[in-house]
Amino acid sequence: MGVKVRGIQSAARNMNRIINNIQGRKVVRALQSAMLIGGARAALYTPIDTSALLNSQFREIITNGAVVTGRVGYSTNYAVFVHDPANPQRFRRSTAKKEFLTLGFEEERSAIDAVVAKELSL
Repeated sequence: MGVKVRGIQSAARNMNRIINNIQGRKVVRALQSAMLIGGARAALYTPIDTSALLNSQFREIITNGAVVTGRVGYSTNYAVFVHDPANPQRFRRSTAKKEFLTLGFEEERSAIDAVVAKELSL
């Protein structure tokens, strides 16, 4: 005896729609929020002389198949030397620190985790 089941195709469509929504918009939104929080703290620690380094901060999101990667960085050539702890320097700005990008994201880790969990929740 066979039993007809209705709604299998619509249930599958709805499931695919929910999965695509999570993978598409929610992951990108969570990653963007995390990069904004970490980048803002890094900007606070960034040394300022002419503001060229601070103004060169960028954010980008790269999608490679199922892997979504966010990247925050500085486009000026000397950003690596200012960030490197092996190069001793004196900074004019009182909040400036070496390894400003790393420290900015490490100090905001709990806020980043919270915003990612909020963005990815259904």
